[in-house]
Amino acid sequence: MSFLLALDQGTSSSRAIVFDIEGRVRAMAQREFRQIYPQSGWVEHDPLEIWDTQLATAREALARAGLTASQLRALGITNQRETTVVWERDSGLPIHPAIVWQDRRTEPICARLREQGLTPWVRERTGLVIDAYFSATKLAWILDHVPGARERARRGELAFGTVDSWLVWKLTGGRVHATDVSNAARTMLFDVHENRWDERLLQALDIPAALLPEVRPSSHVHGETDPGLLGAAVPIAGIAGDQQAALFGQACFKPGMAKNTYGTGCFMLMHTGDRFQPSANGLIATSAAQPDAHTAYALEGSVFIGGAVVQWLRDGLQAIKASGEVQALAESVPDAGGVMFVPSFTGLGAPYWQPDARGAIVGLSRGSTVAHIARAALESIAFQSAALLQAMSRDAVAAGGQPVSELRVDGGASVNNLLMQFQADLLGIPVLRPRVTETTALGAAYLAGLATGAYRGLAELEQQWQAERVFHPTLARAAAQEKMARWEHAVRQACAP
Repeated sequence: MSFLLALDQGTSSSRAIVFDIEGRVRAMAQREFRQIYPQSGWVEHDPLEIWDTQLATAREALARAGLTASQLRALGITNQRETTVVWERDSGLPIHPAIVWQDRRTEPICARLREQGLTPWVRERTGLVIDAYFSATKLAWILDHVPGARERARRGELAFGTVDSWLVWKLTGGRVHATDVSNAARTMLFDVHENRWDERLLQALDIPAALLPEVRPSSHVHGETDPGLLGAAVPIAGIAGDQQAALFGQACFKPGMAKNTYGTGCFMLMHTGDRFQPSANGLIATSAAQPDAHTAYALEGSVFIGGAVVQWLRDGLQAIKASGEVQALAESVPDAGGVMFVPSFTGLGAPYWQPDARGAIVGLSRGSTVAHIARAALESIAFQSAALLQAMSRDAVAAGGQPVSELRVDGGASVNNLLMQFQADLLGIPVLRPRVTETTALGAAYLAGLATGAYRGLAELEQQWQAERVFHPTLARAAAQEKMARWEHAVRQACAP
């Protein structure tokens, strides 16, 4: 029993990875699933398709590793956060498609909450801003629009969950309805000080408490899988939202340590220890993955369009045929030629929080080519991330700490050397890419291993982390600051009415 299975349920695909106790990848499986766009600004998933693809990848990863479920020490789950599922307790069937974190349909509900003066309460109790990004208004929308749903919820017939809760329910045959603090903290319904659901916010959105899962530490034996699913019962012993799991997998356990994940979006987290630290610079305070009952917090900034801008180059602009071609196209020109690309296709997240912003390409000249646009698109990922880290460092200094001194990176786009070097140049600090870049899944595996005695403690996990490459800044600080000033000017143009 020296292996751990991590289920990594993401926005565009379900993956499963088998790790050995040393944190090495032994086998992996991945399956994409449909992205459903019923109308502009709406994004949905089929919860049953999520479940089917996730179970299939778990079985496939075990087969590729040459293992049986009985050889697994435990199973950990990490997931796309905020995505909202409501299902029938009796049948286990969803009553509506999952509303994805990217979905913006509930902005009118958010506006109503702001008008009711709830912004200070939400920030104080949950650490969040009122935004359609989070689960609360998505859940309220489903209860408002599915006939009879709210009444059924009051009778205890329905269950709500983020994707982790949905998977735990399915894996345990409906025996366990639970989540962890890191996912609960993303709902905009959770008091991160008391680690419990907030009654005032539930009342404001008319959400029956009977819908909600039990909230537990991230490293905790939540139950066992149904033996018929994988061939043997496996303890489900770790749960964390994908970004908190990545922070944990990057061994960022101490205040001031930060990581950035380059995925569909970009998500930067800085550990702040056991102190809840509200941001004065457009970030959100959130619960970090908690190995035990003690609270742990992080500051977070979310970029809505990160690697997804490369997908747009491929599918929208048709500038490339495959995402892997973007680096070569971008490197075919020495720089972006003055072009700035603000990819605010679904509004701007932290630190700007401009839901009405739209994508903009500025600085075009007669000499601009598709290569310049591609380079500007790639650089936009680094510009947005640099804005987050600058805000994070300002918050850290204001709280009596030090600016972030290094950034650990992971996610699909972190393999792009051009992007990582540009990121280091903008930030003026080293950017560290680990040997194991599957840090999101690794974090879930570590949490499961801790709960089942595979590891003695965090110090053992710290020793396993190793850098594969360090990108040192080469750009003069004055030049980097000039680039950031031009970026901020482009952002203002994207936000103009």
